[in-house]
Amino acid sequence: MATTTHTRTADTALTTAEKAFELLTCEPAPLVFDARPVPGLPDTTMPLNELRQLLVYERYDSDTTDELWRQLAHHARERGPAWVVGAIGVALPALTHLAAKISRGYARHADDVDSEVLAGFLHALRTADLAPPRLWLRLCWAAWRAGAAVVKADAGEELPLDLSSGSRSPRMPYGHPDLLLGRAAAAGLITAEAAELISATRFGDAMIEHLAAEQGVTAPALRMRRRRAERVVAAAVTRGDLSGPIRTSGRRETAMAT
Repeated sequence: MATTTHTRTADTALTTAEKAFELLTCEPAPLVFDARPVPGLPDTTMPLNELRQLLVYERYDSDTTDELWRQLAHHARERGPAWVVGAIGVALPALTHLAAKISRGYARHADDVDSEVLAGFLHALRTADLAPPRLWLRLCWAAWRAGAAVVKADAGEELPLDLSSGSRSPRMPYGHPDLLLGRAAAAGLITAEAAELISATRFGDAMIEHLAAEQGVTAPALRMRRRRAERVVAAAVTRGDLSGPIRTSGRRETAMAT
């Protein structure tokens, strides 16, 4: 392994939370969740580690997920620290996935990302309005924003060590991907909404599930719209349509225009 490679240390905020969760859910007295008031869940009580396993391997609709997290958030707010650890533990598979995705390419900040993801989730767990729908997505979105802020702040921190100091011509079609998308929208190849969707989810910190919830569509449908627009842009780049002066046309990426 190269000396510049950095991986998470043995004890990050997320791994420490996992150890606390394991202690909380071990025999002989694991913390138990009453799933009976939650429509769609098994009509029984179960240790929180079993609840977590259920959520990992089974898919539940948004109503069931919302009510489950309302119950967990209420417990975390009203029943003390054990339930805070318990709720975080149930969320850890998702939080670990988010942190790994955020820190990809920023390995030296992986520990900080873990800490901020956990802090963002915990803050939302304690303060978020529990009544509106998509509670689980809102909690995850808070965690994502907090973790992404770490790498966003680092983006302009320093130049790469291997960056050449000499001048050179920019590679066609010139500029940041957002400029490329703007040129595609100006040319009428895709809509401005399609350009914003690609930019926000590919180069920004937006989660497609969150945008889908805001727009009242499903995440798979929004991914399909993005994929179609990306194919149009890729084909235009290959043809050289986005280099040089932009000629507007009446063409629009069909799926995004409707």
